[in-house]
Amino acid sequence: MLKELVVNSAPHETRVALLENGTIVEVFIERRDETSIAGNIYKGRVQRVLPGMQAAFVDIGFDQAAFLYVDDVLDTASLKLCRKFEQDPDTADTEAEDRDTQEMEEEEREKEQTTWTPRPVPECSIEDLLTEGQEIMVQVAKSAIASKGPRVTTHISLAGRYMVLMPTVDHIGISKRISDEAERTRLRDMLLNIRENDFGYIFRTQARDIDEATLKKEVEFLNKTWEDIQTRSKKLSATALVYKDLNVTFRAVRDLLANEADKLIIDSKSEYDNVQSFLRKLMPDVNLSVEYYNDREPIFDAYNIEGDIARALKKKVWLKSGGYIVIEQTEALVAIDVNTGRYVGKHNFDETILKTNLEAVKEIAYQIRLRNIGGIIIIDFIDMRRESHKEKVMTRLHEAMRRDKSQTNILPLTELGLVQMTRKRTRRNLTRTLCEPCFYCNGNGHLLSGTSICHKIYRDLVSEAGDMMGNQFTVKVHPEIAQLLHGSEKHLIASLENQFSKPIAIYPEPHYHIEEYHIFESLVKK
Repeated sequence: MLKELVVNSAPHETRVALLENGTIVEVFIERRDETSIAGNIYKGRVQRVLPGMQAAFVDIGFDQAAFLYVDDVLDTASLKLCRKFEQDPDTADTEAEDRDTQEMEEEEREKEQTTWTPRPVPECSIEDLLTEGQEIMVQVAKSAIASKGPRVTTHISLAGRYMVLMPTVDHIGISKRISDEAERTRLRDMLLNIRENDFGYIFRTQARDIDEATLKKEVEFLNKTWEDIQTRSKKLSATALVYKDLNVTFRAVRDLLANEADKLIIDSKSEYDNVQSFLRKLMPDVNLSVEYYNDREPIFDAYNIEGDIARALKKKVWLKSGGYIVIEQTEALVAIDVNTGRYVGKHNFDETILKTNLEAVKEIAYQIRLRNIGGIIIIDFIDMRRESHKEKVMTRLHEAMRRDKSQTNILPLTELGLVQMTRKRTRRNLTRTLCEPCFYCNGNGHLLSGTSICHKIYRDLVSEAGDMMGNQFTVKVHPEIAQLLHGSEKHLIASLENQFSKPIAIYPEPHYHIEEYHIFESLVKK
């Protein structure tokens, strides 16, 4: 399978598309604004401590305060401040350990499943660890999404080519994608021989077959980066940026090129030169294909990417058979509905449903990855009567989602035919990145029908008629509503004029919102 990274670099925006055999499967968009801060490290100031939520708000210099959970504060230094720990050193319980392990597994910078043994931590209260006004160094784990501010952690992690450094947690982790036990043992022993501190390290998939000299160089590079961050942090006052993570182009080169992709094509000469320099510095031992694109046609048009991105913003996605899926995003979850549409099948009803559901599985897995849909996802498949058909659909769904690098958890099919699943969310999805709520409907997705607006105007006129001082009503409305009131809904106006024996004038206002209208009363000389 041919895998390519296509990069469109502009002064205001960088877009990276991962193609598999010419089809876009993932897209990363980074703009020069506050939305691309995941991975950055800030020196912040605690704004509020919330005992009821066991969390705190931290000012890192943006309009929205960052959110910090208690489990993201616990480390070697903060343990000394925990009063419960001082009273009873043996109070570390399994529940607290499980929460700490979960937070580590959700670490933003480590994008692969890993295995480690975390140190047990006591159950502490947020007020034991933080005070308002306290300065604290944090890393952005999740960028701001909609009304939610960024989520931060004190568990700093720095990703390299082969490893992730976690200086606040003492453990050694190895990607589960390195399945050979002998290789896992070799990597762990090799790191223990060269490690000179109690920092945590995670081997990434790329570390398979790495030699000791390369490993030592990687460890030294990450340790030096952490020392520079600490030095810079001491010189700065809150709120300030301490460390800026690699931009989307370099992250794609580091994380995808040579591991997920065979070739990179970029349309900026300066960025092309920077990538070449980056490769010589970070990955000198790897011979990778990097190509500069300088044709007149925009690079995303040349690779038919623009149209695919536009289609990924639509709710309805058609299947080849004639069926379709509908993707609805809400604040709490994403709902995906499967429908037969125009597909009527060739044999029997059960086979028609099975084929539609199986085709939908492939498209759903593709759309989830392309749109970067995260959080809770509910899939409403077409009801299947046969247990064998249900098992086949679920098996196909598990197989399709295995190709997704993001961590997913799929629950069994419910009695209602629903599939509940979760997908790790670390950055904004494609819709939230490229779109904003409709200013017409304020994000509701619906507008009152023309008939409903006319009936609402009728009720308001009836309500105001009793207190009317003049002898005529004037109603200003959107042109479409004016057309209705002069046409199919004119009986409403005629009824009121007959009831109150007063004329009602309808005036169209082109600049009005379709639901907007104003009622005036006036005294007209006869």
